[in-house]
This record gives sequence, C-alpha cells and structure tokens, in this order.
Amino acid sequence: MVSTNYAPEHTGIGPYATGLAEHWAARGADMHVLAGMPHYPSWRLDPSYAGFWRTTEERGGVTVHRRRHTVPARQTAVRRALFEASLLAHQLAAPPRMPRPHAVVAQMPSLAGAVAAARLARRHGAPFVPVVQDLMGAAAAQSGISGGDRAAAVAARAERHALRRAALVGVIHDSFRPRVEAMGVDPARIRLVPNWSHVDRPSRPRAETRARLGWRDDRPVVLHSGNMGLKQGLEVLVDTARLDPGVDVVLMGDGNQRATLHERARGLPNLHFLPPADEADFPDVLAAADVLAVTQRASVLDMSVPSKLTSYFAAGRPVLASVAARGGTADEVRRSGAGELVPPEDPAALLTAVRRLAADPAAADRLGARGPAYVDERLSPAAGLGRLDDLLAEALHPGTTAHEGAARA
Repeated sequence: MVSTNYAPEHTGIGPYATGLAEHWAARGADMHVLAGMPHYPSWRLDPSYAGFWRTTEERGGVTVHRRRHTVPARQTAVRRALFEASLLAHQLAAPPRMPRPHAVVAQMPSLAGAVAAARLARRHGAPFVPVVQDLMGAAAAQSGISGGDRAAAVAARAERHALRRAALVGVIHDSFRPRVEAMGVDPARIRLVPNWSHVDRPSRPRAETRARLGWRDDRPVVLHSGNMGLKQGLEVLVDTARLDPGVDVVLMGDGNQRATLHERARGLPNLHFLPPADEADFPDVLAAADVLAVTQRASVLDMSVPSKLTSYFAAGRPVLASVAARGGTADEVRRSGAGELVPPEDPAALLTAVRRLAADPAAADRLGARGPAYVDERLSPAAGLGRLDDLLAEALHPGTTAHEGAARA
C-alpha cells in the first residue's frame, strides 16, 4: 500500500490506511506500506521523526517504509506542489525493499502516492488498485487555496494518469463516480467502498465528561473536531459564536488555518480551542457536546466527504452540516438521518438550528440516536473492511464476481 498518511496519525485518512493494512496483515498477508513522515493534522513534522530521511519500522504486523518530504505550514498551490513533488521524488528514488507484491493499493488524494503506486505496480506486473478518499484536482479548484485553478489542472492530469492504469478503482462515496468516470475510467471498473467507523462508542456519562471539560449544562456546546484547513470554512463557526454569546463553540484539533481562526476569534469568550483528544477520550468528548458540526466552504461539492462523519455518527449526538446541499457530505448526512443541513457559510442559519435543537433536548437525542444505528447498519468495521477484501480479491482474480474472488483469496 502507498499512503502518505499512516499511524501514528489518528485523524483523516491515516486511521483507514492503518486499519486496512493491519487487517490484511492479520489475515496472513506480507504487508508493506510506503508512507510519508507523520505530520497531519498539525502540518508539523512529528518530532520523533525529525532528522530521518528514510525509516523502516514494524507496526501492527505491517512493515512501514517512510520517506522524507516537505511539510508546508501554510497551504498554497506552490507549497502543496512542492510537498507532492518531494514525496514523489523520494518514493521513486528509494522504493521499498520487499518481495514482489501481488497487488499495489494506493490511498488517494495523494498524487505522489498514486503515481508511485502505479509505477510500482507496472514494474512488478501487479494489479494497481487506488482507493479514492478525496480528489485533489477538485479539491484545489473548490477549497479556495491560493493558485487553486492552476493547481487543479495539474492535479487532475496526474489523477487521470493514475486512475486510467488501475485494475479497479474504489471510491468511498457515490458522489465521486462522475468525476472518476470523466477521467476515462470505465464505470464497470469502479467499486463503492465506504469508510467505516473506527472509534469506540462513548463509555462515560456525558455529565461527567462535560464537568471535566468545564462545559456548563445551561449553555449549548457546538463542537467541531478535526482538521482546520481551508476547505472546512470554519469561519462560519467563529461568526456563529460572535452572534450569540450564550452559545459555546469549541474547535478541537489542529491544521494550517488554526492560527488564522484564533486571530479571527480574538475577544470571543465563548469560542474555545482544544488540542486533539486522546484516542481513548475522543468518543466521550464527542458525546459530551450538544451538537457536532461539520462545515465546508460553499464551493466544496464532490471532492471530499469528511472522515469525521463516521466518528460523529458513532457518538450519538445530532450533526449539523453547514455544507452545500448537493454535495456528497450532504448526501451522507441525509442518508444517516442523524443530522440536519443548513446553508454553508451562513452563521445565522447555523445559529438558528443550534437554538432549535437546544430548546428541544428530547428531539436532539432522538436525532443523534440514529447515528449509532446507521453505523451498525452500514459503517461497521466488518462491513467496511469486507468491501475492501472483495475489491482486492476481484483485482487479484479478474473475471470473477467480488464474492467469488473473495472466496479464492
């Protein structure tokens, strides 16, 4: 597997790449991962990897080969291009030493990872199987990154180059299908492989966690957890806090926009920043909030479905999605029945929805309770990993059905 993001990164794509690799290793595969150095979501190099250009480590039964790359603290098209270029150059110059692979899987949106994986697969005569978690070309166009239009064209060409060489292409949401097909991929080679919920269910009483965090029972708490980047458009939450001093807004996590958001929130006593929660504490912190917020810029439509949603649903709290109504994120919230949609970049509409849920706790509890049910029905680890087992088995045994291929694998 080639995946820029991997453990110990515990948010975003990293947990899914790690979970899949360790799952296949546990099934008996000699599993190797070509990864970057840990840096997400803070976009700062993990200090324990400072000074290393290349490392090889054993983690969870998987051999992880890491290659050094730039880590841009601030996102622009040029800096992101340097990030991808440094990854690709090092991965191609120093491929992992390993036996001939039977298959090469890539976790996208990493353009470098996709190109490197396609090259490795061609070198060894192995099937290449990318899993599309995000689309970088669409992201550059829709996220508001400086120089995004030029970057989008370059990224789309790289994605097209890689995806056309795939034996099969996995997509985590149906909203990605039209763009993948438009890149010249035969629809018959696209498979839906949704992510799964990789966090435990809450284990402590909500009141206990709220007391520990200093969250008052008479004040609604709106929590956003995860990456603080451009595409999230988190300014809407800062402005929501400004509209009503009686609502507490909590931004938990890290990212390249954290300092900018902190400056925008200057003087707001009801806007709070928290570092990422420990893995063991994370489910309880989510469950302690009154509302879990997922936000995206209005321009974000079909390039990303936030991985945080699987964790939000498992927490059992209502989700408020400040996102475009015709995007993949909105589709997933509607399908779950565990949240409500509000127009993106509209703090007044978001505040109205928060107040409505706060005024009717029983209705909020009923809405939130649909999340764990949705996880059990569609987003369990067994279901998610099983779909990827089928994807790999079909790629290894062309011409079979997914079920037949899984049986043979």
